[in-house]
Amino acid sequence: MSDGLASATAARPNPAERLIAGTIGATWWLWLVGGLYIAGPFLGWSLAFLAFRAWYLGPSLGPDHAARPVPGVMWVWLAGMSAMLLILFAGHANFHLGTGQTVKSAIGWAKGWALLALFPLAGAVLPIRLEVVVRAICRLGRQTLFLLPLFLLAPLLHLPATLWVSPLKVLGGSGDEYFAAVLYTIEPGVGTARWQFFAPWSPAAGMVAVVHFLLSREEKDTAWRWTGMAASILVALLSQSRLALVALAVIIPLTHLVGRANRASSWFAAAPLVMVASWLAPQIRLIIDKAVSDFAGARADSSRVRAALGRIAVQRWKDEAYWFGHGIVERGPHMVEYMPIGSHHSWYGLLYVKGLAGAIALAIPMLATLAVSLRAAMRGREGRLALAMILVYWLYSFGENLEVLTYIGWPALLAIGIALRQADGEGERA
Repeated sequence: MSDGLASATAARPNPAERLIAGTIGATWWLWLVGGLYIAGPFLGWSLAFLAFRAWYLGPSLGPDHAARPVPGVMWVWLAGMSAMLLILFAGHANFHLGTGQTVKSAIGWAKGWALLALFPLAGAVLPIRLEVVVRAICRLGRQTLFLLPLFLLAPLLHLPATLWVSPLKVLGGSGDEYFAAVLYTIEPGVGTARWQFFAPWSPAAGMVAVVHFLLSREEKDTAWRWTGMAASILVALLSQSRLALVALAVIIPLTHLVGRANRASSWFAAAPLVMVASWLAPQIRLIIDKAVSDFAGARADSSRVRAALGRIAVQRWKDEAYWFGHGIVERGPHMVEYMPIGSHHSWYGLLYVKGLAGAIALAIPMLATLAVSLRAAMRGREGRLALAMILVYWLYSFGENLEVLTYIGWPALLAIGIALRQADGEGERA
């Protein structure tokens, strides 16, 4: 272990770091008791409280607790996610959904959309060290490696697929999948086992694996780094998530290239490649089309259902609730296996539930963060990490509903805030 990391991790953690490391370290216990869905929002609002406390009390708290200035892009996130709440009220009023349903949806906003702003805000303004978060992720990876034989042997030994559904589900108001301890699932039509680990479904486990892999790469200690990366790769493979494999294959080289885009040597090196690519454009297009076809065909039924959910969401959005959406999620017909309309896609889901206004309220903060991260990526390693994380969220916005996975995907949001803060002057340059 390097001396710098040793001193950093040995330094006394501040309250925010203790909350974060403790929550990550307790992940598997929280999964077992069905508490992950509650722990994520609790952590997000607790960090927000610490930030507001630091702003209110100011210098009297000392340097370990003082808040940094709020970056402009974080104000954009706060405005966008606050707009989500106002749009929610408008949609409920348009469809006369009643006070009870409105209160329930507002609580859902506090557990989902609000966290998309609170976690990066906490990372940007609180003195949270990235190495503390990274080490906690790697320690969680070690726990996952220890538990992996149990998950792999469970279907072979015919153990129950679902251990239990926690009674804590009465506090969540969402489906049982958020509170169930599931050892494995059986892929319909194939009969093979598939694993989701502590996520509510397998593709969500793939998203978490991508985030944890990218964070583990930042670990300076070789043993811990490889532990975290190995666990993440295994989770991605066993979740059998197509999107996770695409993310790992695309995001790392892309951020590497962006990080060197301001160097003349990079442009000179790229020129011959661009010329060759232009000559081979027809063949490259055929390869891409074949890859896309194989990607969709890997799970044809899943791709069909996703496409149908999207078509229904867009059609009903345009016909029934253009500006502020329907206000709540509704189940689809039998042809989409009664899945919620607009699920498996953040933008379709937003159009259906919150209309064009909701899609804009998410698009503007994500575009602003992408722009800021692109600029930061050209200046140093921290910026490349922020870019990688926002690219994960962009990529998964076309395959998942981001707000419902914030309770397990929050390390990516926190890392965006920390990395952008460090890229502005606190971190070492690449």
